[in-house]
Amino acid sequence: MNQGDNEITLMLVIGIVAMLMLFISLLLIFIFMQRKKLQYRLNLQTLQNIQKNQLIEAAVRSEEIERHRIAEELHDEVGAILGSSSLHFYGININDSDETSKEMYQTGKSLLDEGIHKIRGISHNLHSTILQELGLKEAISHFCGKISHSNVIEISLSLTDQHNKKATQNDISIYRIIQELIHNIIKHAKANLIHIQSTSKNNNLIFIIWHNGNGLTQNQFEKLRYIKDGLGLKNIQNRIILLKADLAFSYHSERYFIKITIPENEYINRQD
Repeated sequence: MNQGDNEITLMLVIGIVAMLMLFISLLLIFIFMQRKKLQYRLNLQTLQNIQKNQLIEAAVRSEEIERHRIAEELHDEVGAILGSSSLHFYGININDSDETSKEMYQTGKSLLDEGIHKIRGISHNLHSTILQELGLKEAISHFCGKISHSNVIEISLSLTDQHNKKATQNDISIYRIIQELIHNIIKHAKANLIHIQSTSKNNNLIFIIWHNGNGLTQNQFEKLRYIKDGLGLKNIQNRIILLKADLAFSYHSERYFIKITIPENEYINRQD
């Protein structure tokens, strides 16, 4: 092989090497740009999730503030008016009245007493006074005790002692979820037996509610929570998102089950 052939071979090798280096450079630039795009999308998704959670949290806080405002108005305004009406009502002398008037008086007295009692109960439920004073476990026990009637519906409890004694923002969300779920079971499932239990397992706080009524499966829940009239389920889902929790519906052993799984670090650390 003469010198000319060697130079051509060398030039070909150099050319091939240059092409390979150019190809590798373009490939690295492409990979770098794809990674930049992926990182941008991830950052954008993270930002959107943060904004979504902030909007949900603002809505939940606003709802809680409105509940407290209504509770205070019911207690201070409507409660005071009914209490005053009761004093005047009881001051009426019906000794000389006929039997019909006496019967109407007793009926009116009973209705007024029932109205005062219901207003007081609604006010307490909205304001969750017991939750603020005694914590989540006592609040759930008190709530279930008020609506449980042995001849209509029986609610039993098995709650862990590992709940915060002083209510946190997360406790309020959990309490509202339990309230809404129990109301839905009573209203729609027509159950006469409900059991609520809470346990701590694998760094999770777990609530399980089971009942013997006509409940929901997971597929049914996923459909219902997006419909216009499913406000209660949407409120539950919003609070589940804030808790970074998981909500699961199932049916087995002739009972419907609702399982709420809350990461304990989210439950314990969030004290605002």
